[in-house]
Amino acid sequence: MPTTILFIEDNTDIRENTTELLELEGYQVITADNGTDGISMAKLHHPNLIISDVVMRGLDGFEVFELLLLDRNTRDIPFIFTSAMSERSHMEKALSIGYCNYLVKPYDDKDLFQIIEKVLGFPR
Repeated sequence: MPTTILFIEDNTDIRENTTELLELEGYQVITADNGTDGISMAKLHHPNLIISDVVMRGLDGFEVFELLLLDRNTRDIPFIFTSAMSERSHMEKALSIGYCNYLVKPYDDKDLFQIIEKVLGFPR
């Protein structure tokens, strides 16, 4: 059974390019272009990993993570934030909410796959 990743990203180009990279590596990818849809997809599909942008219209990535932590069916899904905001305060906020990881944009495929392997605990 392939590893399923939910990718929540409002930028169409980033969402499509990253999805293609992940699929080429054998991951099954589910996408959402906003936080509200991302939460619905997480509850419906229960992915092995969630990668979410921080800054999005509607619910931001922090709110998505916090709401998923409140649900016993989604609280244990590993979570990676992505953001162009590399300020220490944003990273600290992400970590203060709960255990997660943070990937600063722009990231390359090597960085992406390294953090996925770290979070999932196995090489691709």
